[in-house]
Amino acid sequence: MIRIWKQENRKLVEGTRDDGRVWVDARNVTREDIRTLESDYGIDTEIIMDILDQDELSRIDREDDYTLIIVRLPIFIPANEVSYFCIPLGIIIFPDMILTICWADCELLHDLTDNRVRGLSLEDLPAFVVRVLARADIIFLRYLKEINRRSNSIELELRKSVRNNELIQLLNLEKSLTFFTTSLKSNQLLFEKLMKTRLIQLDEEDSEWLEDVAIDNRQAIEMADIYSNILSSMMDAFASVISNNLSIVMKRLTVINLVLMIPTMITSFFGMNVHLPFANLPMRFSIPVILGICLASSLLAMFLLRDKKPRKTGPDAAERKRLRKRNRAVQA
Repeated sequence: MIRIWKQENRKLVEGTRDDGRVWVDARNVTREDIRTLESDYGIDTEIIMDILDQDELSRIDREDDYTLIIVRLPIFIPANEVSYFCIPLGIIIFPDMILTICWADCELLHDLTDNRVRGLSLEDLPAFVVRVLARADIIFLRYLKEINRRSNSIELELRKSVRNNELIQLLNLEKSLTFFTTSLKSNQLLFEKLMKTRLIQLDEEDSEWLEDVAIDNRQAIEMADIYSNILSSMMDAFASVISNNLSIVMKRLTVINLVLMIPTMITSFFGMNVHLPFANLPMRFSIPVILGICLASSLLAMFLLRDKKPRKTGPDAAERKRLRKRNRAVQA
C-alpha cells in the first residue's frame, strides 16, 4: 500500500505527488507496489529487495538521484510467538520528497501519520529524517521497559509453580532482547557514520539532535544488555530449581523402593521350599507379615527423622564453651 502525505498547518494529511514536498509512505508492500516504486519513482529492484529483507542491517548509501538510509525499527505483534522483534525501514531522500518503504505496519509509521511526532517538517527533509530516528529510539526504550515488566511478571508466576509455558515465555523474551541488541548496535554504527561523513546536510540544531539520538541509542544498548543478563541469570536459577526438585523426587522414590523392598525380601524367604523357622507355629503367616511391617516402618521412620533433623550451622555447645574459655584467657 502506497500513500502520499503532504503538510498543512504543521499536520500531515493525505495528498498527491503534485503537492510540492511530500512524504511517500509505502508499507505492507505488495508486488504491485514494487512495480510502482520501480516505474514511478525509479527505485532499483535490488534496493527494494534489500529493504524488504527482514535481516537487513542499518546502512546509508548515496545514489545518483537520491540518498538511501536503512534503519532498524522495533515492532510488536502479540500474535507472534516472539512478540517483540525488529524490521528494517528504508528512507529514501529525493531533492523534493522523502519516501519510506517497510514490509510491515509498525508503531513508528502510525505515530507519523497520526501527527504524534513533534517538529516534523517536510520543508526540511534531513530534519524529518532525524525526527524519525529519534522516534525509533523512543519506541526502543519503551519496548525494553515493557519486556522488563513482562519478565518480572513471569518471574512471580514461576515462584509459585515452575511450568513449561512460563519458561518458554522467558526464552522468547530473551530472543527479543537479542534482536533488539543487534539492531541497536547496527543503528549506532549508522548514527556515527551520519555524524562523521555528513552524507545528509544537517544544520547545527539537527546535528545536536542527532548526537542526542546517538546518546539515547547507547542508553538503549546498555539497557538491553542489562535486561538480557538478568534474564539469562533468572533462567539459570530456575533451571537449578528444576534440577533440585527433580533430585528431591528421585530421593523420595528411592526411599519408597527401599521400604517396599524389605517386605518383598522377607516374603521371598518364606516362600522358598526349604525348612524355615516358625513353620510349625500357628501364627506362621502373621509373623513374617508383622516382621516386614516393623522393619519397613523402622526404615521409613529413620529416613523421615533424618530429613527433619536440623543441620548444624555453627559450633556445638562444647565448642562454644571452649571458645568462651579461650576468650576469657586471652582477655586475662
